[in-house]
Amino acid sequence: MTNLRRLTATVLLAAVALGATACGRSDKAGPGSGGEPAAGGGSGTAAELLPAQYKKSGVLRVATAVGYPPMEMYKPGTTELTGVDPDLAEAIAGELGLELELTNAAFDGLIPGLKSGRFDLVMSSMTDSPQRRQAVDFVDYFRTGGVIMTEKKNPQGIKTLADLCGKAVVLAKGSSNLAIGEEQNAKCTEKMRISQSEDAPTGLLQLGSGRAVATIVDYPVAQMFAKKNTAYRVLPTQYGTAPWGIAVAKNQSGLRDAVQKALQGLIDDGGYKKILDTWGVGGSAVPRATVNDGQ
Repeated sequence: MTNLRRLTATVLLAAVALGATACGRSDKAGPGSGGEPAAGGGSGTAAELLPAQYKKSGVLRVATAVGYPPMEMYKPGTTELTGVDPDLAEAIAGELGLELELTNAAFDGLIPGLKSGRFDLVMSSMTDSPQRRQAVDFVDYFRTGGVIMTEKKNPQGIKTLADLCGKAVVLAKGSSNLAIGEEQNAKCTEKMRISQSEDAPTGLLQLGSGRAVATIVDYPVAQMFAKKNTAYRVLPTQYGTAPWGIAVAKNQSGLRDAVQKALQGLIDDGGYKKILDTWGVGGSAVPRATVNDGQ
């Protein structure tokens, strides 16, 4: 397992502005269904389940797209990939007995690259959605949504979405978190006063200036902000949660099952949770490795 690394606050804040407006890299968010049975749960280790072509190559080629810290990003001042997904990819490769070859690619080229055989896996905060499952299978490894952020003292005593009714709230334009707020607002007797920010960082500035009392931010990004700036508080409940998956080509079911087995092994021995906790996102841990768990 890799030595886990950290980014400085300055680089984190700059990088977050690139990718903090949407809930993961999603095209649809929704509740999970419990997933398919553990196809990789048969006898043998993950390495033993691995198809011969991967054993022969000795390499696991994984692609990601930087720009969504703390999930995937560059180590400061370098082109070395770091974050939850790179660390978890390295751990999975280790379980499979393979050397990791990690590549950064444009997000919209990840699935085409997987289908063409350029990559073996994609790990890039990718929501497991019905649309994507037409092209790939997913081994689901993370479940997350939006969380409410307030000032540290939370003077309004906000605890749930319902507590936002009648209050000034800032939400990022075009984000799934804006949709979460608008859905709640439709239920409010006294409506929220919603303003829209360009991204999560600029929205948080409105909390500091008193123009808003709360915002909704993707859970991994919120945890990072709160860790780097003690002026903010992250409330525990996640809304609009959806699973993120490790994408595998449809014609590589053997690799999919081996990866599922490897992930389950990391869940069982605590290595998986250790990686997530190191990056402050343990609240999105899944209890078991499932396949195609999204809706």
